[in-house]
Amino acid sequence: ADELSLLPSVGPTLAQRIVEERQRQGPFDNVDALSRTPGIGPNRVEQLRPYIVVVHSTPDTQTSP
Repeated sequence: ADELSLLPSVGPTLAQRIVEERQRQGPFDNVDALSRTPGIGPNRVEQLRPYIVVVHSTPDTQTSP
């Protein structure tokens, strides 16, 4: 949430909602999927698009704790 809150138009509250949504529903498949988070609509997705990359984890890309 701390890193997400550094994004333009994302404060601490919205960053926490993004984290909670990811915990509830699983990873975001693409940038547009951020809109499933309360408070993020199409305009905000477009504002964030240049700053976000969605990376899908595979067993080869997962890091160990």
